[in-house]
Amino acid sequence: MRGAVDTSERILDTAQFLVQTQGFNGFSYADIASQLKIRNAAIHYHFPTKANLGQALTVRYRQTFANALLGIDAAVTETRKANLKLELYVNLFQATLEDGLRMCLCGMLASELVTLPEPVQIEVRLFFEEQQSWLATVLNDGRKAGVLRFSGHPNAKAGELLASLEGAMLLARVEGSVTSFRNMAKGFIAALEV
Repeated sequence: MRGAVDTSERILDTAQFLVQTQGFNGFSYADIASQLKIRNAAIHYHFPTKANLGQALTVRYRQTFANALLGIDAAVTETRKANLKLELYVNLFQATLEDGLRMCLCGMLASELVTLPEPVQIEVRLFFEEQQSWLATVLNDGRKAGVLRFSGHPNAKAGELLASLEGAMLLARVEGSVTSFRNMAKGFIAALEV
């Protein structure tokens, strides 16, 4: 059974790399099989359809991000340090870029949303809802603590920040520069600080 789990994880790892670098519609099972030196049938055994693979991939990515957000919340418990939470959040995106200029998995999937299988669309939407909700809480707490300032509803500002980070990743990828992402992200946070 351990071998099956390892193969499944290796398939997901390879698929994640391919989506983050080429998009969901830019790869096939043959690409995964070639990279892992396995047969297509082995992939179909674990993920009968590409929709199954895409759904498992986005569920795993959502869980990874959820765990990272729990880690940030555990590491920074003071609402007066909301800007530190935002910095740590930005680091999640930066780490992805630093790994071969990969994009956020769900950001890449969102760009192809209308062509994705419905189960994958649902997971992508959930990812963005979860991110926006967490950011809104951090922003609201920071504003209440007097360390962040912005006008309007925290949820709207959270959506703006999330969209800005995803867009900054795109520009950084075009420029081939993680530094440009970091500089843009610092600016986003600085604009919120009191």
